[in-house]
Amino acid sequence: MVNASLTLGALVGVLLAGGFVYWQIGRYAAPQVPVTLFDEKREVYAFVIGLFVGVPLTLFLLFLTSAANRGAVTAALIDLGIVVAGAEVAQWVLLRTRYFGEGSAGPFYALGLRAGIGGILSLGVVAQALEQTTLTLGGLSVALLQSLALVCLQVATALVALPGRTTGRGIRGSPVASGLLGAGGIGLLFLAANSGVVTGLVGAALVTAGAVVVYRGRRDATLGTIRPPGEPAPPSSPFGRREP
Repeated sequence: MVNASLTLGALVGVLLAGGFVYWQIGRYAAPQVPVTLFDEKREVYAFVIGLFVGVPLTLFLLFLTSAANRGAVTAALIDLGIVVAGAEVAQWVLLRTRYFGEGSAGPFYALGLRAGIGGILSLGVVAQALEQTTLTLGGLSVALLQSLALVCLQVATALVALPGRTTGRGIRGSPVASGLLGAGGIGLLFLAANSGVVTGLVGAALVTAGAVVVYRGRRDATLGTIRPPGEPAPPSSPFGRREP
């Protein structure tokens, strides 16, 4: 039997995550650019892996919600840590495999992975909201905006987690910085949601806006400098820098 809440949750998650891949990653594929900057088959595989990785993380996200509702601070912090660390470890492992890690297109595959994770996290949030015995328009609105915030947060932290990459503002990324950003964003989402509908909407809107700002601040500096697969890197100069 088809579960209606899971079906609707999956629809929301697929639309958000798939929309990101189509709209944002697709901007670096032909014909938007002369040559696609990544291997499209690997991008699809990374997205699918993210969907599978997101399943156990969603369970802990639901445990986090339950613990927060009961006021079990320690349990909520443990669940939050597992959700954040799980996504970071998945990206770290993905980019160190020979299949996804060779070449310079790794950031695209990291984004595909994290978009998939965000889509499944969204599924869990929406499905949980629909399973409530007293479903309200306000509660559903919070869940939908939280879903958008989770996808935005995942893709933003994907870029923040990339070590050794510097944006135009001179900001370097690391998994630690990414984890702190992810933990702060998810924590704010559920703290705000437990304080009422209006506060939940405001919290989700703030997380979404913040994630978008972080993502856009790093997007072009990270993705726009990647060379198409198979194109050799420019030769190094005797002074230890790349020639243009």
